[in-house]
Amino acid sequence: MSAVVEVVGLVKSYGDVPAVDGIDLDVGAGEIFGILGANGAGKTTAVECIQGLRSADAGTIRVCGLDPTRQREQLRRLVGSQLQESALPDRIRVREAIHLFSTDRSPTGRLLETWGLSERQRTPYGRLSGGQQQRLLIAIALLNSPRVVFLDELTQGLDPAARRETWDVIRAVRDEGTTVVLVTHFADEAEALCDRLTVFRAGKVATRGTPAELINRHARSALVSLRLRAKQELRPEPIERLDGVDSLDIEGDRVEIRGNSRMIAFVCAELVAQGAVGDELRVSQGTLEDALVEMMGEDG
Repeated sequence: MSAVVEVVGLVKSYGDVPAVDGIDLDVGAGEIFGILGANGAGKTTAVECIQGLRSADAGTIRVCGLDPTRQREQLRRLVGSQLQESALPDRIRVREAIHLFSTDRSPTGRLLETWGLSERQRTPYGRLSGGQQQRLLIAIALLNSPRVVFLDELTQGLDPAARRETWDVIRAVRDEGTTVVLVTHFADEAEALCDRLTVFRAGKVATRGTPAELINRHARSALVSLRLRAKQELRPEPIERLDGVDSLDIEGDRVEIRGNSRMIAFVCAELVAQGAVGDELRVSQGTLEDALVEMMGEDG
């Protein structure tokens, strides 16, 4: 994966308070890359520095091979942006907004159709639903076919249906070939969308990896449960020795095996090998939110 965004040692302070304190990032072409963290963790400051909207105090930044401070004009043609506080005047109509921000008006009709806004092109921004407003803001960010688009807290304040609708939009952006940098404080959003992610805490990188890697690394909350059939016997020792297993409890015909997500495939394979798959087999595992909560506890 060739790097679209490369950041080394980024530092940005406001007075004596460091907002971003020595972070490194690399974003590959064609992925949804998540920057996850609580409010105030430094996510927005970092992304604004990466786009050249703020000047970094230290560090090296390259976006599409360009320095966002010294080569800002060249970079503007390659980058789309949806900032955390983005909004449009309530009275501006959908088609007018797209014309206003477009350097080439020819894709207007296609954009309206792609993002489900053809029937709303004469509707004022203030009368759109939350999901429709987000679709319009994404369409504007993608007007000039950027190589990379930055989406900052895109679903904050949306109802669950509008959030899911917006997730579909983000996947479609990636599928069309645009690299997406998604800034969010929602763990479920990052888990659902991101190919890889970096977790910020207090201006530093706390951890990084794919959602599955972070869950496997930090969330020790997987459960395999089943009910044995009549006359079935289970040999516990081979299961207890499996990687990731914390405990095995057998009470009558009920079996519960707890551990982390790494154990699930091994446990299921061992149950099959023993002919003890049984009835009511259920598998549940930790989420990215569980991993983050447990990681905070580990840091103590």
